[in-house]
Amino acid sequence: MGVYLVSLDALEWFGLEEEDEDSYRDVSTALNGELVRRGLPPYESVPEEAPFVRGSGTAFEEKLIPAMDGFCALADEHLTSEEHDLLGGWSLLVPFSLEEQIVLPVPSGYTNETVVAGAPQVLAVAEKLAAAIGLPDEVPTMCDNLDLTTWFMDGPAHEVAETKPGLWSADLDATFYTALFLRAAQHSLRRGCPIVYT
Repeated sequence: MGVYLVSLDALEWFGLEEEDEDSYRDVSTALNGELVRRGLPPYESVPEEAPFVRGSGTAFEEKLIPAMDGFCALADEHLTSEEHDLLGGWSLLVPFSLEEQIVLPVPSGYTNETVVAGAPQVLAVAEKLAAAIGLPDEVPTMCDNLDLTTWFMDGPAHEVAETKPGLWSADLDATFYTALFLRAAQHSLRRGCPIVYT
């Protein structure tokens, strides 16, 4: 149990199975309707499920274990309030540019509405925060099976922090969320897929 951040494939997103209760058909339909209303093309090019191969970067799955208090304080220190809201305020990340977040009157995993953000905008803010704290190169880039979560919670993060101390190592929980949003946006753009909380 717990909260996860995961990528979706076409079957999950469009709910191609008639009786699939776990599909995001209502969200995808509402989003496409709103995009068309705004004069934008509908989002239809979601990739099919790919066979799982560790390190391939074909899927994204991370578990949100640490408290976010430190991350919120870090974001307040280095970002504008608008950037902070953009980075952590979405419930659906899509792989195309949105000038502003879209609020859909469709429940998401944990709220009564779905807040949609564009991965290019989220990536720009995440890169700014990652640069501010000096996120090290050792942080995993392909996060397809809790790789990022494991690296920070049970993996070599503490060892790297000892050999490469810096602002990033002052609060590893805060750095975890910085890396999480960075890698989620990168994955969404690389694979062309939506990312949601489950």
